[in-house]
Amino acid sequence: MAEQLIISTTSHKQQRYDQLLPQLEALVDGESDLIANLSNIASVLKYGMGFFWVGFYLVKEEEMVLGPFQGPVACTRIPFGKGVCGQAWKNKKIILVPDVEKFPGHIACSSESKSEIVLPVLKDGEVKMVLDVDSQKLNNFDKTDHSQLSRVVKVVENLLIVN
Repeated sequence: MAEQLIISTTSHKQQRYDQLLPQLEALVDGESDLIANLSNIASVLKYGMGFFWVGFYLVKEEEMVLGPFQGPVACTRIPFGKGVCGQAWKNKKIILVPDVEKFPGHIACSSESKSEIVLPVLKDGEVKMVLDVDSQKLNNFDKTDHSQLSRVVKVVENLLIVN
């Protein structure tokens, strides 16, 4: 188990992801507790990539409930189809929002959040949770984040196989 991340803060985004992902995989390898793993994944992304807020919303019946996260206090419950997270759940698709103020129905958990990417996590074709990542900068997420955070989601989906 890693006790600290080794990520260069001066490297480009792709290089930071390249450094981060093997460490993230090693961190969860051999740990069977889902909440512990989600907690560490949120921390790895927050501190390894310098994101404003990173967390998971877990599907429970017809709403999502806040799960492990890193960052300021967040919304506790999000209804199906509401906000960016609810839309990612409803459509089973990644949603990248360059400016959250321009997203219809955006739920403002923090006025400091300016852009966002939300990725659904699936098991047996159903969304079990979403990975929500926010930035204090407009248009902070791009195709690199889309592809690399998708790799993180695959790690989480593999954790769901054993849980």
